[in-house]
Amino acid sequence: MNDMSNVQAAIAARVENPDWWRGAVIYQVYPRSFQDSSGDGVGDLAGIASRLDHIASLGVDAVWISPFFKSPMKDFGYDVSDYREVDPMFGSLADFDALIARAHELGLKVLIDLVLSHTSDQHAWFKESRKDHANPKADWYVWADAKPTGAPPNNWLSIFGGSAWQWDGGRMQYYLHNFLTSQPDLNFHCPAVQDELLRVAEFWLDRGVDGFRLDTINFYVHDAELRDNPALDPALRNDQTAPAVNPYNWQEHLYDKSRPENLAFLKRLRAVMKPYGAAAVGEVGDAQLGLEILGQYTAGDDMMNMCYAFELLAKDKPTAGYVAETMHRVERVAADGWACWAFSNHDVPRHISRWGLSEAAARAYVVLMMCLRGSACLYQGEELGLPEADVAFEDLQDPYGIEFWPEFKGRDGCRTPMVWDAGVHGGFSHGNEARPWLPVAPEHLPRAVEEQEGDSASMLAHYRRAVALRKAHEVLRSGAQEIAAQGDLLVIRRTGQGREVLALFNLAEGPVSHEAGAGWTALEEAAALGAAPLEGERVTLGAWGFALLGR
Repeated sequence: MNDMSNVQAAIAARVENPDWWRGAVIYQVYPRSFQDSSGDGVGDLAGIASRLDHIASLGVDAVWISPFFKSPMKDFGYDVSDYREVDPMFGSLADFDALIARAHELGLKVLIDLVLSHTSDQHAWFKESRKDHANPKADWYVWADAKPTGAPPNNWLSIFGGSAWQWDGGRMQYYLHNFLTSQPDLNFHCPAVQDELLRVAEFWLDRGVDGFRLDTINFYVHDAELRDNPALDPALRNDQTAPAVNPYNWQEHLYDKSRPENLAFLKRLRAVMKPYGAAAVGEVGDAQLGLEILGQYTAGDDMMNMCYAFELLAKDKPTAGYVAETMHRVERVAADGWACWAFSNHDVPRHISRWGLSEAAARAYVVLMMCLRGSACLYQGEELGLPEADVAFEDLQDPYGIEFWPEFKGRDGCRTPMVWDAGVHGGFSHGNEARPWLPVAPEHLPRAVEEQEGDSASMLAHYRRAVALRKAHEVLRSGAQEIAAQGDLLVIRRTGQGREVLALFNLAEGPVSHEAGAGWTALEEAAALGAAPLEGERVTLGAWGFALLGR
């Protein structure tokens, strides 16, 4: 374990500054694809530790590490078979301790991805639970009898396709799985389950982690009566939670997730975290009620600190009107809460490709994110301007993509290895070692870190400047926000501590002008970011132009 004096010092610093997470910029690492230090073609913890200097150079506040726990890897770590062990492919607990120590030396907080809603079917808990109806863990998972016809207990569907119920011949019952059949859902109506999961959180907090990203946070609790979900009005269907080809989108998910009973557990979890000064960001997967749930889960100081909102992870490019309306909706339903925004992550196509962005548009959007109220997540490779990789069917690893190919190609295109140089395997694996678990995209190599390093005009340099903008102005991290759309022009006013920032964004190809009024001057960082100049009291923005003013 890390030196306890260092862990205690980190805890004391967090407790002294309990709002360290508010407005923070968080960098997501997908461990399998970040850096392979062993030459087996899979990224690992030692590899992450060796690249922390790059992450720190971006100026971000924290790193979120996707799951590295022991797992059969049916869903690449999101199917945990031991919450207290590192999977050997990623290294050891000692490697994790070294990573934490190095991150803290660099001033980086570390959030780890806890998957509490379900485990792997290879977890010792499930192996015991499925034995019979009388063992000590018999009710640790969601078991239910078949209908008289032998059909599943209700109509709930899996996000990965088909029924959310899998028959088990040993217990002669069905078990619930909201995801793969190999990912049985834990039963949060069982007090012993909640108690043990809280002990898991304490285990990692004692090792020095600064907080958690909580996977599928609104899936923890199911309806104890197992009532059928009603049909959803076809006009309300969208593919925010599942791809459009998946009939999961045809139900209104009233009973299989987002249950009010979940709130009590979240309060228990926050109570465990508070003495450590730790923070949590919960992933809310709900296409209809996402922001409302965000508001519920982050209200007050006894719930989660932040929730991960999907509105800017949507398929369609955000217009000025869409961004403004999204922020207004947050004001209505989550006035006391806190959102964490992202454009890309390990589950959706990279936003450069998803939205068909030009270089200028990509640069405008990251500055926009740094000006929005909330915290922000950047996904590995985003700072290089990486597009979505085109992974051939024979190279696919993601069971989601294999199931719904070719209408939905899965998540492998955003999970290909990070490119550090233009050499063999992009520097992900050095020399001619084992082939990476996913092929390195050839189109990524010219955008590798080494190819952009030292180029002040590069996308990498632009991301560094954008993050520095937020860090330089506390009002952008925690100030109040007024936002409005005027056609294609997005007008953001941030205020606090006697300071105002006016950020203007032209989210289209045609030029727009804006009369700013008296007293504004361009922010010191504006010119280096490529912002338009202030001419008197007027700003003229070309295609994807922006201006940054203060007073």
